[in-house]
Amino acid sequence: MNIKLFVSFVPMKKNLTFLLFFMAASITLFGQRNNATLKGIIKDSDGTPLDMVNIAIKEFPLGTSSNRRGEFILRIPAKRNIIIVYSSLGFAPVLDTVFADNEENIFRNIILQTTNMQLDEVVVTNQRIGDGITRIDAKMLDILPNAGSGAVETMLKTLPGVSSNNELSSQYSVRGGNFDENLVYVNDIEIYRPFLIRSGQQEGLSFINSDMVSTIDFSAGGFDAKYGDKMSSVLDIKYRKPSDFRGSASVSLLGASAHFEDVALKGKLSHISGIRYKTNQYLLGSLDTQGEYSPKFLDFQTYITYRFSEKLDISFLGNVAQNQYNFVPQTRQTTFGTWDAPLNTTIYFAGQEVDDFQTYTGALSANYHPNRNLNLKFIASAYYATERETYDIEGQYYLNQLERNMASEEFGDSVLNLGVGSFLNHARNNLNAMVYSFSHKGAYNSENHLINWGVKIQHEEIEDQINEWIFRDSTGYSIPYSDSEVGLYYTLNSKSKISSNRFTGFIQDVWNAPVSSGNLYLTGGIRFNYWDFNNELLISPRATVSYYPDWESKISFRLSAGMYHQSPFFKELKFTDGTIDYNTKAQRSYQIVAGTDLIFTAWDRPFRVTSEAYYKYMNRLIPYQIDNVRIRYLPEQEAVGYATGIDMKVNGEFVSGVQSWVSLSFMQTKEDIIDDGHGFIPRPTDQLVNFSMFFQDYLPGNPTYRMQLSAFYGSRLPTGPPNSERYQDVFRMPAYRRIDLGFSKVFISAANPVNRNLLRHINDMILSLEVFNLLNINNTISYFWVSSIYGDQFAVPNYLTGRRFNLKLTLKF
Repeated sequence: MNIKLFVSFVPMKKNLTFLLFFMAASITLFGQRNNATLKGIIKDSDGTPLDMVNIAIKEFPLGTSSNRRGEFILRIPAKRNIIIVYSSLGFAPVLDTVFADNEENIFRNIILQTTNMQLDEVVVTNQRIGDGITRIDAKMLDILPNAGSGAVETMLKTLPGVSSNNELSSQYSVRGGNFDENLVYVNDIEIYRPFLIRSGQQEGLSFINSDMVSTIDFSAGGFDAKYGDKMSSVLDIKYRKPSDFRGSASVSLLGASAHFEDVALKGKLSHISGIRYKTNQYLLGSLDTQGEYSPKFLDFQTYITYRFSEKLDISFLGNVAQNQYNFVPQTRQTTFGTWDAPLNTTIYFAGQEVDDFQTYTGALSANYHPNRNLNLKFIASAYYATERETYDIEGQYYLNQLERNMASEEFGDSVLNLGVGSFLNHARNNLNAMVYSFSHKGAYNSENHLINWGVKIQHEEIEDQINEWIFRDSTGYSIPYSDSEVGLYYTLNSKSKISSNRFTGFIQDVWNAPVSSGNLYLTGGIRFNYWDFNNELLISPRATVSYYPDWESKISFRLSAGMYHQSPFFKELKFTDGTIDYNTKAQRSYQIVAGTDLIFTAWDRPFRVTSEAYYKYMNRLIPYQIDNVRIRYLPEQEAVGYATGIDMKVNGEFVSGVQSWVSLSFMQTKEDIIDDGHGFIPRPTDQLVNFSMFFQDYLPGNPTYRMQLSAFYGSRLPTGPPNSERYQDVFRMPAYRRIDLGFSKVFISAANPVNRNLLRHINDMILSLEVFNLLNINNTISYFWVSSIYGDQFAVPNYLTGRRFNLKLTLKF
């Protein structure tokens, strides 16, 4: 069979059984094959040699670039058809299909034709679909194995349409959107994510404190006009208003948290407060890069409500958070490649990174409900963030080929040096952001109508100063090569400041329409948004039809359609040189979604099947590239695009008495950068298959012993060489695969109380053992590109965390 077997190469002496198995499989099932060598010269139409042309193997994270004479050498897989992509800025790419025998030498003369890079303004209508509101049981947050991101966000990642390939980050993408396209509200206050975060290691705590959560509503698209102006999803969180005294505390190898809530003044005053401390030092110790990790994340939140009367109450939501990330790298060893070409990269580091992210949020709300049908709410909020990112990290790397002959005493050791080089990364980045807003929301309920409305005034001031550069040296030559000066591989030095105002509002009606059979609900609404920075007025109509037929089987149908605008906030405005684009307009998305819910009974237990098909067509898109969790926008370009797919979920009592679910999604999203001549290309979030599962079980006859399992699979995401054009992102990272397993023992509960003096006030005591990344799979989040002495470029994978065990004690009182 003509199939290439790829495995992650590991130290053979430690995993002989593992390798013998795969060796036998490769010989017996697939046969053993070697590589071939592709050489060539690349010129333009005038015959001038072209340097720094990217030569890539389509669908593989390997490639090289041409030298100043236009020459290149690339090792390629043999005995199979592969597609070689030759691309460079200002030239039309060339795709060449190659088939080579074992160790065959192939030569190519490549001519690249220039292309017109001017961008014409094109207006295209757009359509996409949405999703009904999903309500998540907040009690599930306590039991889900959580490797470091927020508990709510970890739960979201098990839902259909939601994907994430980074367990260290609380960020997620929904139906082809990026992280910045998700709305998050806590008690009607919009929550912002940090601006300068580059990796999940820096991210720290998510804003949402799961100990304080009362309700969780989530929509993966097609949401109502009452929600804001983003293109992908909305997460609506409400914190609890306590009715009596309660509290909780938990401690684990990843940190600690505590919360308490109470009422006073005969029930007129209530408060719930929580403090959290997190350190993922233990998790980061499983990364390839070894060193002194010192991450410290601390936050305090409080939600206070005072009830003046039955008609009026005021509340205050406050948050103070400090995320500090200090890192002194020492060494890194990464083994990668294929069975036929196992490689190893060793890096020795000097320097350190010191980051500090501080955020402050405060919101004062007044609720007035003169009668049971009318509610009026007024909110004044303020957000302030100061972010500091500083690092000077030097590295010297060695790229080696490993011995793959199992009969050799050097099996798994380095046998050939392919390249040496060094790099120096420097940054002094600072950002300050302030957002103030005042809003009013109202609701009126009649017999057949529920009317919602709202207006909001928001002032924003954001200032940053960016100074970062990268120097790279490969085999004694700085990259990019110059025979007259030493240049930098990448540099950005800019200072920006914007001050602007936004005015938004909406009105929406839910009508219970009279029908002869069943229940029919028609929801229609419209939003407006005006931003004085670019003087753009946006109008966004949205509508949903929901029908619950009076059938014997419990089934419902819904159809949503609407227009969704996403105005730039700050990052979308910045050119690649750091200057501000004052003409950037809002990205637009027209969405349509059709879905069904079916409730049925199996094994005398209830189950629900949810399915939704969606399509969205977008224009005025700002192309972007993703490195880890950092989004780099390209406002110099404009694109049109689409996303389409289907989401399915089955949830119910697979084990009697406990809820579990399985989610499966199929999705494709592409964009066409206007006038670049490359047609539709995959967007950075193009992920064909996404599967997730959350499963619970307990020991028969003794349910105090419990098990929780979460599993994730996400197919390969596109990526490309550093500092490349968007159309050059033709590689695909390996699929994301992960299983987290939790075991817990309930020592104290309402059904099993303890009357001893020290424990009599404890309502619940649970001891949990969590196993993160049960199968110890090396998941790739990004690549570090190195060059060999032959001019080849190798994509060295940056792996995420390995297997780790966590012990957690939870008390509730």
